[in-house]
Amino acid sequence: MAVGLFLIRGIVGMLLIGHAAQKLFGWFGGHGLAGTGAFFDSIGYRPGRRLALLAGLAELAGGLLLTLGLLTPLAAAIIVATMIAAATTHMRNGLWVQNGGYETPLLYAVTALGVAFTGPGGVSLDRLFGLNWPWPYGLYAAALGMLAALPFVMMRRRRLAKEPDQPQRNDVWHPKQRLRIRIPV
Repeated sequence: MAVGLFLIRGIVGMLLIGHAAQKLFGWFGGHGLAGTGAFFDSIGYRPGRRLALLAGLAELAGGLLLTLGLLTPLAAAIIVATMIAAATTHMRNGLWVQNGGYETPLLYAVTALGVAFTGPGGVSLDRLFGLNWPWPYGLYAAALGMLAALPFVMMRRRRLAKEPDQPQRNDVWHPKQRLRIRIPV
């Protein structure tokens, strides 16, 4: 079980760190703070550049903590909050990622919560430091993540509601192209 949890934490954590590097530095085909900030502005997360920085730092912190198995419930809460904010921008597109859906943020959030409920396993810094997180900490991580995401989601909803001249749309980055595609709802 320890090796399985180590693999799950390592892969998911490193992927989140990669997403952070895309947002923060433009690495791995990302658009950096300027491009991600402009995208965030276009979907109602304003100020876009600051919120892109916050999202990138959250993905970096959550991914790093998850990878290391350190403060695992906090890692899960950070990941859940970030992924809820991400998922809400894709909800109108349905579940599946090929349609611009919320599948990927859902998988990241559920995986992080699963690790929070299970514990990071024997190959973790939590174990090395003697930190034991019984299963209720998974509930705390879920609750904290939802509460942390709520102000950002509500702020975005209010901004979109105040822009009646703009039809309700979702903007998504098509995974095979470097283009922004507007999907009418």
